[in-house]
Amino acid sequence: MAFVVTESCIRCKFTDCVAVCPVDCFHEGENMLVIDPEECIDCNACVPACPAEAIFLLEDVPASQTEFVDLNARLAKQWPSITKQKPALPGADLVKKQAGKRAHLSERPGR
Repeated sequence: MAFVVTESCIRCKFTDCVAVCPVDCFHEGENMLVIDPEECIDCNACVPACPAEAIFLLEDVPASQTEFVDLNARLAKQWPSITKQKPALPGADLVKKQAGKRAHLSERPGR
């Protein structure tokens, strides 16, 4: 089982999870991170590190967030790997608990 980044990450892109990942399975989009399910070793280090509480074990992904399972797998193949912590997006603390952010997801790769 892999871990999945869900909607709460959109418009935040905290990278605390990246700093603790032992296998560099995170990939960076313009305004979100995703986990490559083929690289994830299910170590659980990222879950408590995420300030937005956006990361779930595959079997625990909330029903309202299941589209993010396929989204993580697809976008991880398109986006570059991120291996170092970076500052979060401006205003991340204000929107980290906001619901309904799916429409704001950019599928452009990060830089």
